[in-house]
Amino acid sequence: MTEHPTLSPRLKDALPFWISLTLIPVVMFAARAGGAWVWIVPVYAWFMTTLIDFVMGLNTVNPDPQSPPQNLFWYRLITLIWFPIQAAVIYGTIYYATHVADYGLVELLGLFFGVGVISGTIGIVYAHELLHQKNRVERWLGDLLLASVLYSHFRSEHLLVHHRYVGTPRDAVTARYNEGFHRFLPRVLIECIGSAWAAERDMLARKGHGAFHRSNPFWRYGALQLGMLVLAYLVGGWFGVALFALQAFNAIWQLEVTNYIEHYGLTRKYLGNGKYEHVLPRHSWNASHKASNWLLINLQRHSDHHYKPDRRFPLLQTYSSDEAPQLPFGYTTMGILALCPPLWRRKMNPRVRAWRRQFYPEITNWTPYNKGTHD
Repeated sequence: MTEHPTLSPRLKDALPFWISLTLIPVVMFAARAGGAWVWIVPVYAWFMTTLIDFVMGLNTVNPDPQSPPQNLFWYRLITLIWFPIQAAVIYGTIYYATHVADYGLVELLGLFFGVGVISGTIGIVYAHELLHQKNRVERWLGDLLLASVLYSHFRSEHLLVHHRYVGTPRDAVTARYNEGFHRFLPRVLIECIGSAWAAERDMLARKGHGAFHRSNPFWRYGALQLGMLVLAYLVGGWFGVALFALQAFNAIWQLEVTNYIEHYGLTRKYLGNGKYEHVLPRHSWNASHKASNWLLINLQRHSDHHYKPDRRFPLLQTYSSDEAPQLPFGYTTMGILALCPPLWRRKMNPRVRAWRRQFYPEITNWTPYNKGTHD
């Protein structure tokens, strides 16, 4: 494994992480062509990336985490410009579908599935990078991206709950061992908004404020989401609102597929008295697949993201199997497997059991961990 070259400041070296821009002409072509072509966006984003992963293999180079901040400009820029691009795609496609084209139901479902790939597989991943930053511009851009898929509470849930409680029963998005995705999805959709609200309420209480204090970000979340829906209505009427909601739902379940993959079956050791060990690289699945990490701006180096959550995506490190569990494929392939629970369990359950033997040979009773409880 090559260690710590200084990150290059040149645009040409950052360009692989701009691969998401190639989806824009693809969705424009899909909208214009109609018919079976409306399904080309997920085929292009998922299956082509999977194919390139198989051809190009892994990238195990770890950049110097102390690379100068100015060297990150061209890497960061794609996340900074993505919101206006995504908004143009969403509302432009709604306008085209409601004023120009004459699509059938299947075409509409396929086209806005593709728009959901852009706003979910790409947009929410970029929002995730932005909401982890300190400056207000990036956080606002992250909020706008999340509002465009009606999932604004993700910011509170992710920062205040997930990163603190990952690998424990208090984290809804840590998928339990043997829990299929189709059981996982409704559980997290219900639990996460409540846990996000509770986290913000408790933070306000520590400051001496009530839950409905004006500083509660849920006011901003609601206003931004309402604004997105109003704009959809102005562009396409009530049918435009329905199409907006359709792309948002498709984006959300794609996010939750990713959440499902990232920590499936991995738990932090319980120390007693309600305490758990510190988060380590071993508590997230790691993947070094080159093309899918370009598309997802290194999200698959997830072990390092949880270990060092303030590290920007170009500087994230990858780990060997001695330090972190490894996925057999990139997220694009693993997401397809997750939609078929028997295939998923066949591929992943033996890996979870091997992870337990490797990192926690002293634990002989895994029943509480499997149930997600330590009552």
